[in-house]
Amino acid sequence: MSKILITSALPYINGVPHLGHMVGCLLPSDVYARFMRMMGHEVLYIAGTDEHGTTSEVGALKEGLSVEEYCDKYYNQHKATYKAFNLSFDCFGRTSSEQNKEITYHIFEQLDKNGYIEERTIKQVYSVDDKRFLADRYITGTCPHCGYDKARGDQCENCTKVLEPTELINPRSTISGSTNLEVRETKHLFLNLPKIEKDLSEWVAQKEPYWPDVAYSIAQKWLKEGLQERCITRDLKWGFPVNKPGYEDKVFYVWFDAPIGYIGITKQWADEKPEERSWQKWWLNADDVRYVEFMGKDNVPFHAIFFPAMLLGTKEKWTFVDYLKGMSYLTFEGGKFSKSEQRGVFADKAIEEFPADYWRYWLMANAPEASDSSFTFDGFVGTVNKDLNGVLGNFVSRVLKMTASKIGAEVPAGGEMTSVENELIANLQEKTDNYLRYMENMEFRKALAELRAIWVEGNNYISVTEPWTVIKENPERAAAILRVCINLIRIFGILSAPIMPTVAQDMLGKLGLSIDAHSGLKGFNIADEIGYLKPGHKFEVGEPLFERITPERCEELKAKYGSKK
Repeated sequence: MSKILITSALPYINGVPHLGHMVGCLLPSDVYARFMRMMGHEVLYIAGTDEHGTTSEVGALKEGLSVEEYCDKYYNQHKATYKAFNLSFDCFGRTSSEQNKEITYHIFEQLDKNGYIEERTIKQVYSVDDKRFLADRYITGTCPHCGYDKARGDQCENCTKVLEPTELINPRSTISGSTNLEVRETKHLFLNLPKIEKDLSEWVAQKEPYWPDVAYSIAQKWLKEGLQERCITRDLKWGFPVNKPGYEDKVFYVWFDAPIGYIGITKQWADEKPEERSWQKWWLNADDVRYVEFMGKDNVPFHAIFFPAMLLGTKEKWTFVDYLKGMSYLTFEGGKFSKSEQRGVFADKAIEEFPADYWRYWLMANAPEASDSSFTFDGFVGTVNKDLNGVLGNFVSRVLKMTASKIGAEVPAGGEMTSVENELIANLQEKTDNYLRYMENMEFRKALAELRAIWVEGNNYISVTEPWTVIKENPERAAAILRVCINLIRIFGILSAPIMPTVAQDMLGKLGLSIDAHSGLKGFNIADEIGYLKPGHKFEVGEPLFERITPERCEELKAKYGSKK
């Protein structure tokens, strides 16, 4: 058993993430966490809301709330949505916590002590009409590198280059739209990344055989272009006040304390049961921990470059990410998802339309791993109807209904295994081994293709053996076939559990079983599992696992959400 630390990009507090965010970091991290638990590992799965910065200040102002009230409101909304989406965090915390403040201060003090912090007087954009300095994300303009006309002051999401607000062409305030902007002088603190660059380059170079191309190529691109000093303070009120004389009226930049939030949230988790838990055993001198991060490609620079550089600069033995699963983008009906423009399907609305597992399956089967993928309602409905309802759901219903009506609501006795079953076992073992390997390697689309192929094997088996015909002349043989099929339901439930936990429990529940008691995947042997349920074991037919989505409902969904393109 190994210790596996899992984190995903921390969603920003302003509103609930859309499906693109879900598949870009949160859902894959949950699937992997569930899988690794089922493989027998000790897993700590950490997530939370990213709460500091101007976005919270402006959002609170618009809603007539204090910033604390605003963050409380959306933290609870995030937490409820993720619970409904069946995300299995060990702790869902907040970057605004006292624990994160404590660790942020410690890391800053170490960086300052080791000579990596510099004081500079810089020019910063001030909005005369808004009467405030504008944080990077509240300045919009044209990217000087690629010409994208909606680039933010901290990064162009089109070409992913990190920017300084003063570099933007034709800048404007995102808050008011005002172009009445001035550049004024203000004093700030910088992290001297060039002084850490050599050590960081050596660390990143070790990741080449392991990291996916999306993450490794972005990290190398940054290093080849050369790192620049990075400002880590802001002229704001909402954030951690800087713990350095002369800077008490400033706060740390949200991108400084946000990744430290992983450690702070772990400390929140540990502080709940200090007699049982230690955050240090996961983050400091923790040689036995494997650390895996999940995030969209726009967040990769901050986690492959800035956060590791911060930790390296402390000269302390922190836990560094071993594998960074960078994800590409999910598009919506030919355009972009947008939280700010409320375009696309958002996680809280998605679960009002269909059960979470419908979305979980589609998103993981179409995960944007090596390249972007596209969400369409036609594709979603087609997958639910064909894969879930037609392949998996139909198999479960056919088997249980047929057995109950022809023999009774229990695993039938009689008959022997034949060469047909031996061939089935061999085919299933090969596909199961592939599925487990792909899941271990976080190749989710390949894993989901194998999972579907496993379900198809069950359908092929029942079609070839035709128990509904055989039972008329050879009841013993039909009993053996149906006994195998009922055991396949259990196998399908266990294998599906990381992807569709509720559906998996429904399948096992029909057999009077619990996923928690039957969740081991390590060394999963089909020859043993195919005979797990013995004759006489009771089952119930129950309700269908899935409902077919009609063409009319599909058109309704397109009209409801597609009009936001």
